[in-house]
Amino acid sequence: MTKGTASFGKHNKAATHTMCRRCGSRSYFKRKSFCASCGYGKTAKLRRYNWNIKIKAFGGHKTRNGRKEMFKRKMNKQVSKHTKKH
Repeated sequence: MTKGTASFGKHNKAATHTMCRRCGSRSYFKRKSFCASCGYGKTAKLRRYNWNIKIKAFGGHKTRNGRKEMFKRKMNKQVSKHTKKH
């Protein structure tokens, strides 16, 4: 058995990510034992960032040509949902 290129071709056989028991997505990294999507295994809080709100406003799609007005309206709705009113 060689120790070089032929052996490295066998490195992609095992699955690295599996189903997360908290969010259900296929983002739970088995060796690191935490979910890349929701942060399960690393923290008790859900993993979320402010830059992520923009993308979720469109169901995962980023803006394209001619969609700026709709994007602005959707963003205003999303921001008003997430801000607390005292």
